[in-house]
Amino acid sequence: MYQGVLKKMRTEFGSPINYFLMLENEEIHINELLDKNIQIKFEGYQCLNCGSTKKIFRMGHCYDCFYKMPQTADWVIRPELSQAHLDIEDRDLDYERQVQLQPHIVYLALSSSVKVGVTRKTQVPTRWIDQGASSALEILETPNRYLAGVAEVALKDWFTDKTNWRKMLQNEVAEEDLFEIREQIIEHLPDEVQEYFLENHEEYWELDYPVLQYPQKIKSLNLEKTPSYRGVLKGVKAQYFIFEDNTVFNVRGNEGLVVSLDI
Repeated sequence: MYQGVLKKMRTEFGSPINYFLMLENEEIHINELLDKNIQIKFEGYQCLNCGSTKKIFRMGHCYDCFYKMPQTADWVIRPELSQAHLDIEDRDLDYERQVQLQPHIVYLALSSSVKVGVTRKTQVPTRWIDQGASSALEILETPNRYLAGVAEVALKDWFTDKTNWRKMLQNEVAEEDLFEIREQIIEHLPDEVQEYFLENHEEYWELDYPVLQYPQKIKSLNLEKTPSYRGVLKGVKAQYFIFEDNTVFNVRGNEGLVVSLDI
């Protein structure tokens, strides 16, 4: 039996992608658990920042930490709000400079439909794996987060910036040519980001997930309401466990929960 606080699974790109879950000081290779009967039990809370046992509010943090940490500020979700390039502090300018003032990628990804998104260049392809994208294409590389956000906002008039997680988990993938779509994008980009358009970029990412069986009618596991669950693991996609009885469990969505895992 393993026990520890849930954190986002570490991934390694491959065919298929490899998933690793860290509980306490042991790293579990989740791919090796496919077709095995496992039990997950809710044991409590532990804020990923302060370590308190207060109820988790959002993103693995208690209420107080969520509203004071730079890692959970609005610019994380809305990159167009970034201001470190202007030397304007939101919560912690040193941290904001470190994260915002580095190369960022604006991309198109295929999951439930064509999605536009932003990620730090160092997070390629991790960001797409965490979203459960089937394929992805980089379309701009900007020198900071703000400019990537400007481009994303402009493109959200034509593409969603959200993933339909149910369709993604059921492997209902849109059939679209991302290269063809890229050719139509440049005319929609603001002048200030036109120079960062990757017109001749040919690297196309295809992502293969360790899934033996996709769910037909999804049931989402809420450990706070159902504190003990047992099932046969049939796959991992994005940051979700997929079980034989169509139950799915979002590991990242439950960061900060202390669980035990019995295999």
